[in-house]
Amino acid sequence: MNQQPWVPIPTVLYWLWLIPVFFGICFGIAYHHEKRRLSNGIWFNLFLYSLLPMLAISILGTDNHPLIIVSVGIFVIFLLFVGVAFALQALLLLWNAWIVWKRESHSIANMLTLVLGIGILILPFFANWLTEHLPTLVAGYIVMTANLIIFYVLFWFYNYLTMLVLYQFNHPRYNQDYIIVLGAGLLNGDQVSPLLGQRIDRGLKFYNKQIKKTGKIAKMIFSGGQGGDEKIPEGTAMLDYALKQGLPKSDGLAETESKNTYQNMTYSKKLIEQDSNSNDSKAIFVTNGYHTFRAGMVAKQAGLKANGIGAHTAKFFLPNAIIREYIAIFMRNKYWHAAAIVLIAIGSGVLTWIEYRYGGK
Repeated sequence: MNQQPWVPIPTVLYWLWLIPVFFGICFGIAYHHEKRRLSNGIWFNLFLYSLLPMLAISILGTDNHPLIIVSVGIFVIFLLFVGVAFALQALLLLWNAWIVWKRESHSIANMLTLVLGIGILILPFFANWLTEHLPTLVAGYIVMTANLIIFYVLFWFYNYLTMLVLYQFNHPRYNQDYIIVLGAGLLNGDQVSPLLGQRIDRGLKFYNKQIKKTGKIAKMIFSGGQGGDEKIPEGTAMLDYALKQGLPKSDGLAETESKNTYQNMTYSKKLIEQDSNSNDSKAIFVTNGYHTFRAGMVAKQAGLKANGIGAHTAKFFLPNAIIREYIAIFMRNKYWHAAAIVLIAIGSGVLTWIEYRYGGK
């Protein structure tokens, strides 16, 4: 009886390692070409979740007991952390909502964690109610469709979180010609808020560090128009704040017409073109960390070749801010997502009918 040739395990592992290497190369090329693309997150996650099993297989194959014990311990601790966070997600969201309620205004934008937390709590009860009060076929269809849509939304949310985290590692070179600081609301109609002050301070830090490292002076553009409840344009208030912090008057410009992030980028781009004698000016923008990735996408839409750096944001404010940013990004492609959701609804209808027709119900 002929025996099949034995393939050494190391050789098999060698070929299997090509899977994460391939995805890693794809991510590296895509991210280097354009950091502001959401699809980069898919490549990174394919790389990460093909790398982890290969690491586990390789570690187990070493027969190094101390290394195996430490690795398994880390893995178990990670799983416990994820499991506890998942089990308590509704309570954590409601806890954050309570903190925000006490410290911030009671606007809809600041109540997103409250709405999400309550939704997670009542969702199982709603599913049970459907099952008890509607025909099996209808209840099954609604539950399956809702679950698939939730999975779809969470898939893109996780992909967005991946890119948001990766984008925080963006470190522009200290060779910039312009530093654009994006505006935010003013206090009492004419005062820079703490959040806006953090953006300006972050821009000034980059400005001073560039001079120290390379001797090159970058002009700072403070971008923000005048809101209905504001006495002066945000750009003017921001420039005044920066001048008091030591910025030379010759190195500051105020853009005072913009009303949103797209206009921030568009009008700042025009200001750069008017001020600069070069068609190849290098620029970065400054905003809060949670806003950097979406602002980068908007800059790309406006034709501005600029990546961003983020200012510090209070941790309690992040959950609402991140959810709000994701909703804004999701709505940028609302027609594509709507088409996908329609296909999900049709597909779940077909699957529900097949299960009902051939499942013996």
